[in-house]
Amino acid sequence: MPIYHRLGKIPPKRHTQFRKPDGSLYQEQLFGTIGFDGMSSLLYHEHPPTHVKEILKSTDVSPKIAVTKNIHSRKLVGFDVPPQDDFLDSRETLLVNTDVHVGVAAPRKSLREYFYKNADADEMLFIHKGTGTLRTQLGNIPFEYGDYLIIPRGIIYQIDFDTEDNRILYAESFHPIYTPKRYRNWFGQLLEHSPFCERDYKLPQDLETHDEQGDFVIKVKKEGTLHELLYDYHPFDVVGWDGYNFPYGFSIHNFEPITGRVHQPPPVHQTFETKAFVICSFCPRLYDYHPKAIPAPYNHSNIDSDEVLYYVDGDFMSRNDIGPGHISLHPAGIPHGPHPGAYERSIGQTVTEELAVMIDTFKPLQVTENALKIDDGKYYQSWMGKKKLT
Repeated sequence: MPIYHRLGKIPPKRHTQFRKPDGSLYQEQLFGTIGFDGMSSLLYHEHPPTHVKEILKSTDVSPKIAVTKNIHSRKLVGFDVPPQDDFLDSRETLLVNTDVHVGVAAPRKSLREYFYKNADADEMLFIHKGTGTLRTQLGNIPFEYGDYLIIPRGIIYQIDFDTEDNRILYAESFHPIYTPKRYRNWFGQLLEHSPFCERDYKLPQDLETHDEQGDFVIKVKKEGTLHELLYDYHPFDVVGWDGYNFPYGFSIHNFEPITGRVHQPPPVHQTFETKAFVICSFCPRLYDYHPKAIPAPYNHSNIDSDEVLYYVDGDFMSRNDIGPGHISLHPAGIPHGPHPGAYERSIGQTVTEELAVMIDTFKPLQVTENALKIDDGKYYQSWMGKKKLT
């Protein structure tokens, strides 16, 4: 994310001696992406971040694919995924390709027994239900309903929940997650026409610094395998850092929709982007104001991308029989559009209260065994209306 941030204490000049009160050196670490070409931050540790005492075990957690070449439009009932105590065990990956894994989770308990790091992917956690605090070695971020949490790959984190009723949509991206390029000037600052600005970000705060030696388990996800590593020092031992590579939050409620006289295409809702997919926010907004406008989206062909819509709250004007936690998949190769009656009943409407998250991928998505368990099995026929086959 192209914005500078710093926390804690750092030396006036990078890569120079930075000493503790007892005269020993703090341990400097460059935390960067894309080799030395991407965003980075400089961290200063109480102890070397390299002290692995033991590799305890490794477990295959790669998703189990059920459908490799999907042409079905599908409706997945996300809230049918049962809650589980453990944060990682609660994750159920539903749709995957080589660029992104999309899933849902319903963790009951805070992640406190171990630390977690995704070494392969940036993570996007969308908080549908629950409040709490994301705790990382770069500081803490309080979160609530409607927050996106963007966690760059390699960040070590824990997560505290205030209650046991938590629902999360997540995406693991194998490409860095950025704000859309067209919203930024050549310095990286968000422009005036952007639907949000840097002031809306929830930046890390309350840097935790633990100077503790002992046995600390970090679960590291790499290449579809979860490795358990035992470290000698507490991983939250950073006394200060600065740079551009860090986790942050953004509330969907702070997205300011772009509207027009006639129906606007999905890119106006774009919130994040990668080289391989985009994430969009559909928020409460005024409808199109041309006197003959049709607020419902027109039929359109998904020739180049699969479309995933996660329904959060509101009226979902263009869909029938859709509720919070439902996930629709409209695959590339076939057109989709408003459900029967939605086109007509949208005429004359002036406002929508819908809230949804969309993920459009440029490669086809495969359907996992987890997804088939919560697939209603008949969504692809839902455009037939009363002529629907049985």
